[in-house]
Amino acid sequence: MMITRRVFTTMLSLTGLAVAAGLSPLRLITEAMAQSTSDVAKPVSLPDMALGPDNAAVTITEFASMTCPHCAAFNEQVFPKIKKEFIDTGKVRYIFREFPLDIKAAAGSMLARCIANGDAPKYFAVTDMLFRSQADWVTKNTTETLARIGKQAGLSQSQVEACLKDQALLDKIAADQKYASEVLKVDSTPTFFINGEKIKGEASFEEFAKKINPLLKS
Repeated sequence: MMITRRVFTTMLSLTGLAVAAGLSPLRLITEAMAQSTSDVAKPVSLPDMALGPDNAAVTITEFASMTCPHCAAFNEQVFPKIKKEFIDTGKVRYIFREFPLDIKAAAGSMLARCIANGDAPKYFAVTDMLFRSQADWVTKNTTETLARIGKQAGLSQSQVEACLKDQALLDKIAADQKYASEVLKVDSTPTFFINGEKIKGEASFEEFAKKINPLLKS
């Protein structure tokens, strides 16, 4: 979907919005290299939110939607192991990029950006909180629930409202989504790139390790 302000303001007021199509379980699929590793590495409109050193031997870039249940499962079950084994030890740089599959996901991403205000560790903490409480804020009144989350993170009600009405931020998320779709051929979430190689769908920690370890030795 391409996000527009009219669609955003209309749909965000609805409750119980069905999650967009394309979220069925995906088997692990590895594809050919993207057009180039530099295509993946290039931030488009928004600065990258990343953990790990800039000069790490391996870079993982994740494209995720905040309302995607498979993304939430990966965040809870696999990402902590990757962080402990590879990111915290300086072996991997991990980049998270927004690829909202519905309007509620766009709102969640906007809130995470506003709360973090450029602080990557804080951004990852907020996305973790949103993923873990996904069933709560996606299925209930989104604006009210996100406002509560924002206030818990230190934003005022007016700051949350301003964030969710920030057309410039929404346009940047949409532009980055368009680039990922058209240039990198991302069409589902989660999608990962490991040093340019695409992996679609949920994968276990062991599957990630099999991809990462040989790159660390090369």
